[in-house]
Amino acid sequence: MISASFFGRYAAVRSVAIITARTSGFITSGRQIVCPPKRIQSFHSRCHSTTASTTSNANGDAKPCSVAIVGTGPSGCYTAKYLLNAFDKKSTTNSSGIHIDMLERLPTPYGLVRYGVAPDHPEVKNVENDFAQLFVDSNRIQFWGNVAVGSDAVVSLEELRELYDVVVLAYGCASDRKLGLPGETSLLGIVSAREFVAWYNGHPYFDHIGYEVANALGNDNNDNPKHVVIIGQGNVALDCARVLAKGAQGLKDTDIASRSLPIIGEDGVANVTVVGRRGHIQGAFTIKELRELTKLQAEGHGAKFVVLEEELDLGETPASKQELEQKGSRPKVRINKLLRDAAAASSNHDDTTTMDTKQVQLRFLLSPKEFQPSDADPSAVGAVVCERTQLEGEPGKQRAVGTGQLETFPANLVLVSIGYKGTPLPGLEQWFDAQRGVVQNRGGKVDEATAALGGLYVSGWLKRGPSGIIGTNIMDAKDTVVNIMKDLDASNSDDSKSDAREKLLELLQQRGVHVVSWSDFQKIDAKETSASYKRTDQQPREKIVELDEMLEAAGVASR
Repeated sequence: MISASFFGRYAAVRSVAIITARTSGFITSGRQIVCPPKRIQSFHSRCHSTTASTTSNANGDAKPCSVAIVGTGPSGCYTAKYLLNAFDKKSTTNSSGIHIDMLERLPTPYGLVRYGVAPDHPEVKNVENDFAQLFVDSNRIQFWGNVAVGSDAVVSLEELRELYDVVVLAYGCASDRKLGLPGETSLLGIVSAREFVAWYNGHPYFDHIGYEVANALGNDNNDNPKHVVIIGQGNVALDCARVLAKGAQGLKDTDIASRSLPIIGEDGVANVTVVGRRGHIQGAFTIKELRELTKLQAEGHGAKFVVLEEELDLGETPASKQELEQKGSRPKVRINKLLRDAAAASSNHDDTTTMDTKQVQLRFLLSPKEFQPSDADPSAVGAVVCERTQLEGEPGKQRAVGTGQLETFPANLVLVSIGYKGTPLPGLEQWFDAQRGVVQNRGGKVDEATAALGGLYVSGWLKRGPSGIIGTNIMDAKDTVVNIMKDLDASNSDDSKSDAREKLLELLQQRGVHVVSWSDFQKIDAKETSASYKRTDQQPREKIVELDEMLEAAGVASR
């Protein structure tokens, strides 16, 4: 058990700059912490500083380069790693003539690894150890935390492009795709899954989501069961369902933010329903996340997993059967079997659709049509009306078509999980595809960017859209790096922006920004992992969720 007292606590080279716009997709209108100009001078001494030659040598080494990467999530870190490797391969000396500055909006690195990966998936977060080696083992890469890009009050994209030879945008997706239904943006209790995940993972800009979730779920702990409807059936949706079902008791030994535990509740939420408009064979989830839901009851979390066999039958159209027979369909075949087994197990229980026990339902062929307000509070959501769909079309191209049959699900809270969406930084609008939420690019190169300001490139979700897993960013980053190297090799200019790092420091000094170095972040890390700060011995860390406390822990607020 977690004590009540605990819960009470939480009511010189051509420069390449890597800009970390924080959290690979969690960029909001958060505030920036500033400091008196004289205090930023100490940042330079806390970082490894090098001064590189601005001319290429006679050995045929790669031309010196300064790079700025915006974003320190997986796409930013992989881009830095493979860019450094590419320069090293072309160098015949110990110094490959590159320095990389990684800019991050928050005082902490790692983006979605820290703020997007489910707290009960610690093995996925082990990649942080690999990313950390970039900063520990190389004085050519520097971490610039608490530096927001795109804001006139900190540093603009245009200013970065003027300072650095290469700018890589790797800040992910900061918005969500919308259903477009009435009440989606006006009724209380309708939250994007992206925001919900950021909140329970301790992102400092999403504390307000906790108030909305708390109001929706209530904190009275009475006998009235709470209902959560999750719209969408990707892995994020299943992660949210699992977290809600496990509750504080099942998550206390993870790195979930302590602020979320009293709100989710000791035993979790009684009824969670995950709906999707297509069938189970078209679901975007993977078998790992699905299997975890099927094991909730056996692992002691007291949540029954419910799948309706009739919905599986409806979704297994002739075209769907062909999809199961196509090349590369083995994962879908395994998912189909797992769901069939789960449906058979559900049918062995009496009246599986009743809501009088703790359960997670995975429902298919249901398309949301209307959000109904609560009878008790017309300003808040009370139910989701869905329309039964049927699949039509060829294998791999089936569409969900409405049948007119409606089903209403009670809902104290609705999480919309139909996809993340990228947003442009100020100054990027002219090269941004607003419909797709990506920067227009060719192999990571933003062709239309003004040549006079130097190379502009993109990596990760901002390049390809919000798809894939962490490892997907590896090939994506390599692709971008190949085109950066091609452009540098083809350049006839001997000019090098070798003083980019010093000029950026001067600019931030003038604007009074508290810059968090890598050594400063290690102080934050040390506090979060200390036994005195954690709530249990098994917990890997207790994340600091307030910016002021982060800066205090880093030791920059007092300088």
